[in-house]
Amino acid sequence: MAYLKFRADQLFTGNEMLGSDQVLLCQPDGTIEGILPIAEAGEGVRSLLGILSPGFINCHCHLELSHLKGMIPEETGMIQFLLDVTGQRNVDRDRIMEAIEEAEKAMLMNGIVAAGDICNTTDTLFQKNKRKLAYHNFIEVIGFIEQTAGKRFALALEVYEQFLLAHQNQGQRSDDFPNRTSLAPHAPYSVSKALMEMIASFPGKGLISIHNQESPDENEFFMNKRGGFLKLYEALGIDIGFFHATGKTSLQNFLPILDKSPALMLVHNVFSSEEDISFAIESRNRQGSELYWCLCPNANLYINRQLPDIPLLEKNQCRIVIGTDSLASNHQLDILSELRTIHLHFPKIKIGSLLEWATISGARALHMDQWLGSFEKGKKPGLVLIDQELQKAERLL
Repeated sequence: MAYLKFRADQLFTGNEMLGSDQVLLCQPDGTIEGILPIAEAGEGVRSLLGILSPGFINCHCHLELSHLKGMIPEETGMIQFLLDVTGQRNVDRDRIMEAIEEAEKAMLMNGIVAAGDICNTTDTLFQKNKRKLAYHNFIEVIGFIEQTAGKRFALALEVYEQFLLAHQNQGQRSDDFPNRTSLAPHAPYSVSKALMEMIASFPGKGLISIHNQESPDENEFFMNKRGGFLKLYEALGIDIGFFHATGKTSLQNFLPILDKSPALMLVHNVFSSEEDISFAIESRNRQGSELYWCLCPNANLYINRQLPDIPLLEKNQCRIVIGTDSLASNHQLDILSELRTIHLHFPKIKIGSLLEWATISGARALHMDQWLGSFEKGKKPGLVLIDQELQKAERLL
């Protein structure tokens, strides 16, 4: 078999950064064969400028909101953003489907090979069944009123079952990555305790994702029953007279309920304190379960003009992964753009760490590291060429 052979200024394997004296060998379909010193690689080596990396993993996006690109104003704050999305998400179905297709195409062009996608509807199923990307589908559950928990759970379960049925009917080819599906609470301020417990106890729960501490109002609501979320509930016509402040942060309220989950991904974490981080790590360690911290920096700047304390997460050895959020809160679905934003604001974070978060760490979080995330023999992770300034990514395979 004639292998494809690549060398570059740097070769990031998913686990370490190698120099230009190493050559990546892969089969024509992109399956990795191995890495050899250039002296042993023989002829036909393609030399490239930049960094060779496995394909990117987008751990958090909302593909079904792609039609909202450019429609939501920037820097309005979380409360107004949620009201804008709620008011504008339902439009002509053809427009929704066209935007989903274009957004997935852009992810592919930007070197993304897999995504953790939030789903409130089945709108993305048609595109996902084309099997151009690997997906973990997080079927989002929403409902803050305790009395409606059963009804809300049943509605989400209908969407969940439609995803499962579509995958079963389509079958699984040997060259496919799996499409996985699990239920996911939207956020602590939008999911009642009863509904959260239903999700945590669901037999097929698998990996759970939840939006966490994206705005200061979230902590203020749970600690003191004050802040912008009172305006949100009023605007949505939701009576929250039943709710009482707990004196605890948002994370410290919901995390004990989700302790039954074998794997948990906290998304955004903009206002997670060191106390919150320690609480989460200790809680999950007691359970012996996985915990990942997903960063979506461009969306945080779009909505609130504030970023998480990423060096604090790194100092606490958190398992960090990267997402783009939706085109309602971002100008593009581009993981390299997210890395570039982090590098701009936190230049002391090593490029190798950024790439690790965007590749093997993301693959592990979505439980796809058997196929994706690193240049290891037998894997088919995709191949991306990145320029040294993190300005451009070109997908080679």
